[in-house]
Amino acid sequence: MKKMQALVLSMMILGLVACQKGGSDLKTDDEKALYTVGHLFGGRLSSLELSEAELAALAQGVKDSATNKKPPFDIVQYQPKVQELFKNRMSKASDKNKVDGKAALDKFVSGEGAKTTPSGLAYKILTEGKGKKPKETDVVEVHYHGTLLNGEVFDSSVQRGEKVSFPLNRVIRGWTEGLQLLGEGGKMKLLIPADLAYGDQGAPPKIPGGATLIFEVELFKVSDAAPAPAAPAAPAAKKGKK
Repeated sequence: MKKMQALVLSMMILGLVACQKGGSDLKTDDEKALYTVGHLFGGRLSSLELSEAELAALAQGVKDSATNKKPPFDIVQYQPKVQELFKNRMSKASDKNKVDGKAALDKFVSGEGAKTTPSGLAYKILTEGKGKKPKETDVVEVHYHGTLLNGEVFDSSVQRGEKVSFPLNRVIRGWTEGLQLLGEGGKMKLLIPADLAYGDQGAPPKIPGGATLIFEVELFKVSDAAPAPAAPAAPAAKKGKK
């Protein structure tokens, strides 16, 4: 329910900004700040494929509510439909992304050196690693470059110029499984279907629901996970007291 409320808020902000004023008409710092809010939230809505008429209706509802204007119909009757609308639109977009992802994965594994695992993960070893392979509970130090099928970069330590370290069991399932196939010093390419990544919900605003993710990952170091801190010892009872 919280996710639905966040999406509704995103639609309200985006609709009000996009339909009432274009980016080139923004003059004051306050207007530009509000546009920035709308733009940041708006990425969550691309999968809904809203038409201009739908955005206009959304903006009108925001404006009427903000100015205490009475709605032209009984909105209580339509409140149950809001969740249904979002669910249907998001499901439709997710299904399309999964179909596109399956086609991309099939094409990838038809190439030389590419393989799949029983879970559906596709991978190709680009450089054989000479060092040890990580276990699920290990910490790995890596460089990675992540893109969507259209080539859009959603995250990249390579672009940031800084390697990262994390426990391998604290990331998406495709990473946890895939990195265990690579030795230290190695590099691989991963195609991770949605059910091994962010599922039907995606990770808005950069990763849409149902998206297949492409990663190139270079593994530099494998370390044992730090042991959990020991529980503090119980305080000793003072003498003379029970």
